[in-house]
Amino acid sequence: MAAAAGLGLRRVLVLASRLGQLRAGMGGRLLPLAAGPRRHAAHFTFQPDAEPSAHGQTQKMNLFQSITSALDNTLSRDPTAVIFGEDVAFGGVFRCTVGLRDKYGKDRVFNTPLCEQGIVGFGIGVAVAGATAIAEIQFADYIFPAFDQIVNEAAKYRYRSGDLFNCGSLTIRAPWGCVGHGALYHSQSPEAFFAHCPGIKVVIPRSPLQAKGLLLSCIEDKNPCIFFEPKILYRAAVEQVPVEPYYIPLSQAEVLQEGSDVTLVAWGTQVHVIREVATMAQEKLGVSCEVIDLKTILPWDTEAVCKSVVKTGRLLISHEAPLTGGFASEISSTVQEVDALPDTRSKSVTGKLCELWHSPTMDPNLHWKKSRTLHSNGRWPPHHLPSIPTEY
Repeated sequence: MAAAAGLGLRRVLVLASRLGQLRAGMGGRLLPLAAGPRRHAAHFTFQPDAEPSAHGQTQKMNLFQSITSALDNTLSRDPTAVIFGEDVAFGGVFRCTVGLRDKYGKDRVFNTPLCEQGIVGFGIGVAVAGATAIAEIQFADYIFPAFDQIVNEAAKYRYRSGDLFNCGSLTIRAPWGCVGHGALYHSQSPEAFFAHCPGIKVVIPRSPLQAKGLLLSCIEDKNPCIFFEPKILYRAAVEQVPVEPYYIPLSQAEVLQEGSDVTLVAWGTQVHVIREVATMAQEKLGVSCEVIDLKTILPWDTEAVCKSVVKTGRLLISHEAPLTGGFASEISSTVQEVDALPDTRSKSVTGKLCELWHSPTMDPNLHWKKSRTLHSNGRWPPHHLPSIPTEY
């Protein structure tokens, strides 16, 4: 039993039961375990984009393979580019850098100590010296020790030096978001923490095709960028991706589905949730939804969102991070200030203000996704605008 100490409680009980060691009371009878709900980690269905034709030959890739492809393109075209982080030399825990050390050498793809502050601080120095620095934080949950280096050093370097120096060639990658069994330290979505900081860009893709183009744009951008990668999509998302490099503009949202009754906004994994919700709303409620993938959190595309809401008059923003202080608040308040939208009703459907559990069958954050979003949608039938309920 000691060997199972790191497992979840139910898994320990199942293991003990199988070993014949779980006994009930003095009678020594085996204690049967009630069958729990089936484990469903995925709360969405990935919807691939159409195969692109403008960038040459394509290849079927999942999201982590598209990241590898983008990094490979960068290392082959930019002799100053280096990739570093915890365990990246052997490919990283999600295999995003697999094979790159063998191909480009240990001086360009290398491991660092387990010190996020040191990783980002080193990356700032590499970028200031004129090289292209691509730092990996093993999980977005562990980016906080590097918070001071990002917001007080990287973001402010150009301004405080009067543009004599900058670290604009720094890109910080990190796996991000819920995965269904990540618990407290492998499930967080910290984009809102960095959205308050001028001088950096924050980007979150929804698919392999988007991930490669947006990551290459981050690497080429002349500002330090944080690139959050939805880790639940690393293997779940598969589509055709160009082999050669291509670039998707930053700070440009994309309208994935046009509609007339309500605007749905999301980013990353949640885009696939609201796309399903849009279909459900049309079929069950007769509500026509316009779906927008924000892509870039900072600076975000206010024009695209406001233009859509001018048409629909209603706005729903959904993200995995908790509601309080979440980026949905920024979007909602910005829309409310637009003169052409005095009567707009907005609503946020987000994660709860609580920690994530290890078990996906018990976690309160992993069951509201489509049902709560659809329920919120149902409060806005096409010809009625009720007051918006308060939600903490």
